[in-house]
Amino acid sequence: MTAVAEFLADDVTTTMRAVGEKARAASRTLALAPAAAKKVALLAAARRLRENEPSILAANTADVAAARASGVADSFIDRLTLTPSRLASVADGIEVVAGLPDPVGETIASWVRPNGLSIERVRTPLGVIGVIYESRPNVTADAGALALKAGNAAILRGGTDSFRSSAAIVAALREGLAEAGLPEDGVQLVPTRDRAAVGEMLAGLDGNIDVIVPRGGKGLVARVQAEARVPVFAHLDGNNHVFVAEGADLDMARDILLNAKMRRTGVCGAAETLLVDRAVAATHLAPLVFALIEAGCEIRGDAETRRLDPRVKPATEDDWRTEFLDAIIAVRVVDGLDGALAHIEAYGSHHTDAIVTADQALAERFLREVDSAIVLHNASTQFADGGEFGFGAEIGIATGRLHARGPVGVEQLTSFNYRVRGKGQTRP
Repeated sequence: MTAVAEFLADDVTTTMRAVGEKARAASRTLALAPAAAKKVALLAAARRLRENEPSILAANTADVAAARASGVADSFIDRLTLTPSRLASVADGIEVVAGLPDPVGETIASWVRPNGLSIERVRTPLGVIGVIYESRPNVTADAGALALKAGNAAILRGGTDSFRSSAAIVAALREGLAEAGLPEDGVQLVPTRDRAAVGEMLAGLDGNIDVIVPRGGKGLVARVQAEARVPVFAHLDGNNHVFVAEGADLDMARDILLNAKMRRTGVCGAAETLLVDRAVAATHLAPLVFALIEAGCEIRGDAETRRLDPRVKPATEDDWRTEFLDAIIAVRVVDGLDGALAHIEAYGSHHTDAIVTADQALAERFLREVDSAIVLHNASTQFADGGEFGFGAEIGIATGRLHARGPVGVEQLTSFNYRVRGKGQTRP
């Protein structure tokens, strides 16, 4: 079995229509596949990733070299790069997904009506999931594994910069499916870098795509949301906040902030704004700002923050709305919880926001009143990740309010139907 080969399609529409038809056919088989078969496929795929490490890393090295030659930012290179440890983590994640309870066929609720009808609400696969993402090779494995676990077929369109890496990973997933006796077309990589393929996916491939999941920068997600003719699970950006409130332990706040901002600056769970309660600004603001500067982070602050150090740049109105995805953070002093809530509501993206405080009542108000997909108390925003939630992996973070919100894992990739059992009842 070989990786998907790139080709120059004379007719992208015809090519993508064939991809959609194969995915739909595979989805019908996968929807009925036994849990044991799906587990075998996933474990085999994880094993293949480990066995094929040299060729996968070689493909990734070629992708990274080409990206560097094109002059992209270091944060982009970080997202693109696979290392032995990162690839091992990808394989580990697939194994975690394999070990999760199978959601398909789970009875979510059941009841009996006065007329004797027995009604069940039962989880079912969504069908065919189209995933459009930028150059994060790990998403290839995460998306394929999660879709399969939930009984779906996946059509994956990764960034052109990660084409070789994604093709090598998809080969391992398809080998796992074949080993389990399941259709290899349950996971397909779009076999062309032609951007017209994205438009074909957004149009639904003649009804063969049931949902689109975009994962990438603001431009990609905005295009998907504007053009898609099928449902979309998405977040536009991750403008995440850390609010250091009254009652915060300074050492804890420093540790959480540095991790939230600097652990990996290019991920969607990275903190982009620090809010400090005026009640603790005299004791907490300077140590937090200096810790960030020492860690190599650029500060863009309000007037109070700028008075601390000439290295602090003035924050513009746009900075409060910006997902920097870099070693840059905006800093503002706010008037208590109400000030923090007002700032987050005005500028946030409903992705992930955290409060640091020992005041439990204050924390509970924050958790209840911040309208974000993920809210945390005394923990880093970088826990906004399906693997950290115990999902094994995620396709992305959904910030909408319908169907899926937060990390999109196995359960979020299912729908449900109602199964009604009677004894000859007719409606009067």
